[in-house]
Amino acid sequence: MALIGSSGRPVGTGAAKPASSGGASPYIKDSSLATFAADVLEASREVPVIVDFWAPWCGPCKQLGPALEKAVTDAKGAVRLVKINIDENQEIARQLRIQSIPTVYAFRNGQPVDGFMGAIPDSQVRTFVQSLAGGGQGGADHTAEILAAADEAAAAGDISTAAQAYGHLLQEEPGHPKAVAGLARCYLRSGDIERAKATLQLVRPDGASDESIRSVEAELKLKEQSLKAAGGLETARAKVQADPNDLQARYDLALAIDGAGDREGAINELLAIVKRDRKWNDEAARKHLLTLFDAMGSTDPRTIEGRRKLSSILFS
Repeated sequence: MALIGSSGRPVGTGAAKPASSGGASPYIKDSSLATFAADVLEASREVPVIVDFWAPWCGPCKQLGPALEKAVTDAKGAVRLVKINIDENQEIARQLRIQSIPTVYAFRNGQPVDGFMGAIPDSQVRTFVQSLAGGGQGGADHTAEILAAADEAAAAGDISTAAQAYGHLLQEEPGHPKAVAGLARCYLRSGDIERAKATLQLVRPDGASDESIRSVEAELKLKEQSLKAAGGLETARAKVQADPNDLQARYDLALAIDGAGDREGAINELLAIVKRDRKWNDEAARKHLLTLFDAMGSTDPRTIEGRRKLSSILFS
């Protein structure tokens, strides 16, 4: 693509003077109509170039700008940032049809390849920049960065950003077990059990036994069981209150309260069954506890404490 200068001809790179730096980072600069071709179109043939369209009066721009600059600086040259003040460069904004700000475009090989409008969370900014910075490069460091950004977004409840990052990694590394597990968990948290199941089928053969995959498989199993039991929560609670030794009712109660989101409560009820009769129903309570531990992962504090209590009961 090319922008048209005031003479009516495409703006080239030959007579353009270097644009000024937008800050202390060597990877960030301000640009204009005269230097746009060199700063963005030509430069993007070497590394991806992000263009931030902003204005001094724009409040959301003041939020987004620093996050973009930090993420680009952290990428250490794998991607560059060009800032366009639309008050001073209205012709660029007109030709690129910028309707509102902040607007961000990403260029690669002289063409726009991605972008977004409006201020977005810092975690999503990092994911956006990291996905561009790693384009075609791959490597363990890049994979770890994308997974870390996705995991951070998921932990913060930003399921959309997390799913986008996991999906991007799967495009680069099909079947990656942690990316498959992360995306499946995103679907599970959004309530789409069937898509979560389908996503798990994408894992490559050597990753099927990965702890992250086993964890989501266990969580899926629990979710399906909990959905069936959730409607009987009050009935099961009443039965246990009437007869604390009704182990079936206590087991049903554990499933129901886990479905209601009280995982620790479910663990306590199952431990109570094991304490009363560890062999009940072919050790159903102990087996279900192990499924809970698998779902939460070996490093979860609830898993560590639950295993300690279970061992104490079994070996007392």
